[in-house]
Amino acid sequence: MEHRLPDGVYAASLTPLTADLKVDHPRLAAHARWLLDSGCAGLAIMGTTGEAVSFSVSERTELLERLLDAGIPPSRIMLGVGCCALPDTVALARHALDHGVHGLLVLPPFYYKNVRDAGLIAAFDALIQQIGSASPEVYLYHFPQMTGVPFSLSVIDRLLAAYPGVVVGVKDSGGNVENMRAMAQAFPGFRVFAGSEKFLVDVLRAGGAGCISATVNLTARLAAEVYDAWQSPQADDLQRRMSAVRQAIESFPMIPALKLLTELRTGAEGWRHMRPPVTPLTPSEEDALQAAYAAALAEVQSPV
Repeated sequence: MEHRLPDGVYAASLTPLTADLKVDHPRLAAHARWLLDSGCAGLAIMGTTGEAVSFSVSERTELLERLLDAGIPPSRIMLGVGCCALPDTVALARHALDHGVHGLLVLPPFYYKNVRDAGLIAAFDALIQQIGSASPEVYLYHFPQMTGVPFSLSVIDRLLAAYPGVVVGVKDSGGNVENMRAMAQAFPGFRVFAGSEKFLVDVLRAGGAGCISATVNLTARLAAEVYDAWQSPQADDLQRRMSAVRQAIESFPMIPALKLLTELRTGAEGWRHMRPPVTPLTPSEEDALQAAYAAALAEVQSPV
C-alpha cells in the first residue's frame, strides 16, 4: 500500500500558547514551517509534547483548521486524535479526514487500566467503524508509561488482520528498543516509528519507518542528517552524537525544557507558557539545562 505520509523524521510538535493560555496559532504555523524546512518529513500535531489532553475538542479542531489555513500541507501532518471518550476521538478523526488529514495517531482509551485485549480491540473496532470509509490511516500510540495501556504484539496482530490498510503503523514511545525491533520484524510493512531519535538507526536497521520525537523540535536538522546517512559508515557516530543531545534534554521535564530552548533559539518571548499541571523549570534547572545542551551541541559540531 502507498502511504500518504512519508517515512522519516517527525517532530512531535510543541504547541505555543499566549499569555492567557490559548493556542498561539501564528506562532504554531511558523514553528511548523521551520520544522519542515529543517528536514522533517512530517509533523505529529497534538500529541503528548503538544499538551493535547489539556485541550478541548473544539480547541483541537480549530488548531488544525488554522494550521491548514496557514499553508501547512495536510499530507505532512499526523494528527493526535486519541481521547478517553470514544465520541471525542471519532469527532476529531472525522474532522481531520474531512480536512484531508488521513494520518491519525490514536492513544488507547487510557483511564481504565488492566483492560483485556478484547476491550482494547473493541475500542478500535468501534472507532474505525464509526469513522466510516474515509480512508483513515491509523497509527497506534504505544506509551504505556503515560497511558498504562500497552499495545501487545497479539493486539497489533489482531488489528492488522481485521483492518489491513487502515491500521498501518505505531509510534512506540515505550523506550524499549527491543520492543520496537520486535514490532518491525513481526509485521513486515507495519510502519514502526521510534518515539525518540536516539533509537532512529536501530529502528531503521530493523525495518522501521523513522522516528516521531519531542526533541526533534530542536534536533530536526541533525535527525534528518542521521536519517539520510543511516546506511553509511558514519551512521553510528552520528547517532551517538544525536543521542547525547537528546539525553541532555530528557534529563529535565520535557515540555518546559523544550519550550525554554525553543524560546532561546527563536529569541521570541512567550514560548514558556504551558497549561497546568505543566509548569516552567526553576531558575537552577534552566541554568543546568542550558549548560548540558550547549555541551552536547559542542560535541555534535566537532569533526566526525
